[in-house]
Amino acid sequence: MNKHKGKYAWTVKVGEKGQIVIPKEARDIFDINPGDTLIILGDEKQGIAIPPKNAFTKIITTIFDGTTPQMEDEE
Repeated sequence: MNKHKGKYAWTVKVGEKGQIVIPKEARDIFDINPGDTLIILGDEKQGIAIPPKNAFTKIITTIFDGTTPQMEDEE
């Protein structure tokens, strides 16, 4: 049994214009396609995160409604 099932790590290089390329495997796993809008979250102590695009609606709902969305495991 893989104790890290569902966990991934990739490396990327930052280009001169500050752009990064999301690795193909990551784009396939997370269904990221050309033209998609992604949200980038940052915390000076914890770093940068790119949540799955289906989390965008949950994040916006939380911001505008002041509610706490249920995690997928809780549904």
